[in-house]
Amino acid sequence: MVLQIEDRDRVRTLTLDRPEALNAFNEALYDATTEALRAAADDPAVAVVLLTGSGRGFSAGTDLLEMHARATDPDFVPGEHGFLGLVDALVDFQKPLVCAVNGVGLGIGATILGFADLAFMSSTARLKCPFTSLGVAPEAASSYLLPRLVGRQDAAWVLLSAEWISADEALAMGLVWRVCAPDDLLAEARRHAEALAARPISSLMAVKRTMTEPLRAGIAEARQRENAAFAELMGGPANIEALTAFAEGREPDFTTLPPGW
Repeated sequence: MVLQIEDRDRVRTLTLDRPEALNAFNEALYDATTEALRAAADDPAVAVVLLTGSGRGFSAGTDLLEMHARATDPDFVPGEHGFLGLVDALVDFQKPLVCAVNGVGLGIGATILGFADLAFMSSTARLKCPFTSLGVAPEAASSYLLPRLVGRQDAAWVLLSAEWISADEALAMGLVWRVCAPDDLLAEARRHAEALAARPISSLMAVKRTMTEPLRAGIAEARQRENAAFAELMGGPANIEALTAFAEGREPDFTTLPPGW
């Protein structure tokens, strides 16, 4: 099992459960989370979804060992939904989504916050969008959602630098709504999720729809641009060097790449 699901007081808690991999998304976890979000959307007894991670990580993003296999192994078999299916589910999710970032969040473990209605973060957690360090492009409409959420220059730093963002920095720039002591994080996130869940589901969905509907076209266009750029860069010299370095346990060296890479 890669995902724990718990229902209480009209809040469905989804806990990413690959702690040995810091809850990195392999194909199985992408599929399970996608299906869980779709099921929660369709369940009239669920008002709010609370997403968190088990162990020390929120999510270390896409599993890089599996990404390496996908880029280099012609026999690699993808999952049913994959990364794009998860983003589709996030775009289409019409109920409040609360994220409790309990530990490190990389890649989709950070960009998913662009879809969160409320985001809570442990004071010891950190976030990173490692796209340039992997030789790839942004994902999950983050090139559109993050500038709207935190402003252009903070978004530029987050997306271009591949540097760690502390909880205090994330709070200051508006990437998360509250920073909590580690032991208080889940209880605080759940308290707010339950406060929302006590409201009429139809009204919650109407409020979210009116807030997010104006963004849908921009999200779709951003995803097209990002997916095209990602497809162009995936498996390219910079990406292969980054993934090979990860598999070999060393830092990538981009200085030896061909001109323009």
